[in-house]
Amino acid sequence: MACLVLLGALAGTGCSRLTFVKPDMQRKGFEQVAPEYHVREDKAAKQRLMASERLALAGQRYSVGAYAEAAAEARKVLKVDPASADAYTLLGLVADAQGQKQQAGQQFRKAAELAPAKGTVLNNYGAWLCANGQPAEGLVWIDRALSDPAYPTPGAALANAGGCARKAGQYERAERDLRRALQLDENNPYALAEMAESEYRNGRFFEARAFCERRLGIAPADRRTLELAAMTEEKLGDTDAAKRYRQRLETEFSSATPAVPVPGNRP
Repeated sequence: MACLVLLGALAGTGCSRLTFVKPDMQRKGFEQVAPEYHVREDKAAKQRLMASERLALAGQRYSVGAYAEAAAEARKVLKVDPASADAYTLLGLVADAQGQKQQAGQQFRKAAELAPAKGTVLNNYGAWLCANGQPAEGLVWIDRALSDPAYPTPGAALANAGGCARKAGQYERAERDLRRALQLDENNPYALAEMAESEYRNGRFFEARAFCERRLGIAPADRRTLELAAMTEEKLGDTDAAKRYRQRLETEFSSATPAVPVPGNRP
């Protein structure tokens, strides 16, 4: 499975993935949210301020791919503030970026346990569950995220909910949530990609084409969307357009792993 309000997008590589909280929202579905600290002139406040500064430094290290340094800074934060959900979020992001999927899930869950009412944190754990074969459970956590009245970007969570619902076979809910997400953010790459797949599944190929074109027009292409675009053009009988998309696949993703197959049409 696609795009920290730091630490506050996992959509999904490319911008067609689930939205997690991360500094660069090009690849997954995390949102970046700033940790909240209220500074007073006492030792505890100074420690929290130092933790906030270290957390910001960790986010910077993460954003440039210095994962070991980012994790080290996050662990220093936890020595000062063992209940920092943002530090655990960053450790989850690092683990996920390094392919340590189970460890990432543990860190995201710990963050969610420490901040059970913070929507961005709950969204991250739900997004991880969706991306790792547990979409129904992921929906539960994303719904909790959406119940946070202070959630800064509900469109991102709605897009995640739509993607999760589609993976869970809840197609009516998927379309509803994805359309609501696009009402809030018409250029959400993950929602556009998921809508393209939803329309393709339902045999609405002209609509699928339109969503593919919108998705490819606002963010760098990914293998998944190019493959879907080629399949859509084949369904519409435009073999030249399909050929162009497949040429792009060969040129831009020749060494990439095969894309996840797009579901066939639903009866």
